[in-house]
Amino acid sequence: MEKNACLLGAAALAAAVLSASPAMAGGFPDKPVTLIVPYPPGDGTDVVARLIGAEIGQRLGQPIVIENKAGAGGQIGLGLTAKAAPDGYTLGVAQVSNMALAPHTYKNLPYDPLKDFTPVAMVSSNYLALITRPDAPFKTVPEMIQWAKAHPNTLTLGTTGTAGLQHMSFAMLAQKAGDITFMNVPYKGNSTVIGDLVGGRIDLAFPSYTAAAPLIANGSVRLLGITNPVRDPKLKDLPTLGESVKDYGSVGWFGFVAPAGTPQAIVARLNGEINRAVRQPRVQEAMSSMGLQPVTESPAFFGKLIETENLKFARLVKDIGYEPQ
Repeated sequence: MEKNACLLGAAALAAAVLSASPAMAGGFPDKPVTLIVPYPPGDGTDVVARLIGAEIGQRLGQPIVIENKAGAGGQIGLGLTAKAAPDGYTLGVAQVSNMALAPHTYKNLPYDPLKDFTPVAMVSSNYLALITRPDAPFKTVPEMIQWAKAHPNTLTLGTTGTAGLQHMSFAMLAQKAGDITFMNVPYKGNSTVIGDLVGGRIDLAFPSYTAAAPLIANGSVRLLGITNPVRDPKLKDLPTLGESVKDYGSVGWFGFVAPAGTPQAIVARLNGEINRAVRQPRVQEAMSSMGLQPVTESPAFFGKLIETENLKFARLVKDIGYEPQ
């Protein structure tokens, strides 16, 4: 009799919890969802986030409100995301640079990427293109490495910032190639980097392939290799950088995260809707035009990626002796 009473009591408690939780009862969302984009309006990440937001908003029956909180390489927006209520009504856009690299290159990050967030969905990946000017004294990656070793501290790399993905992706290449030395030359944007490369003022640049493609096509720059793990079908005769330098790999990626503690039922619902949005032809076409490869995976997959990328860049920063700023 007592056992039955306990079971009835447990059942009543469970029912009360479910009725008090809109997410578990299928009531999520019952108000607009905020998506914090840590970059300015018009940025490539912002464009994709708005496309996906519009799609998932239609399916959820509630608008996705985009809030652009730019600054500090994405740190401001992600800091706000981490501090939001863990109820599924605030999401943030997370990228490799601010989730896996910045934690090891900045001293006072306003969040912990491994503790302050619940991964929701990875939506894309993209690769970088190592380019040089047509009159450079090397035509392949092995030749570039040989030249750099013969001319220590001479090779110049133009990037969009010190300790950013472009800089650290090349630092990884240099380290795995046998500690070749180079000088990083930071600029405010890719256009000025490529302008100085074409003008002969620097030796290398490491933009996304999409940004470099028109210049590669018209012969203004020479493509040495891409960071993608496998050869791109459009560039089937071009070795990847990983084929030239053993164990090398560095790609860009971004996805959506929620504050730590967000209920798994809500995370699963959001993951499913985001994946459906990414599969829509108009979203895939827009992403492809920007050089992004659409990704639809589980929250666990995205969480594991964030962990492994953190370990990779932590090891790199230590190995090359970079001091966090």
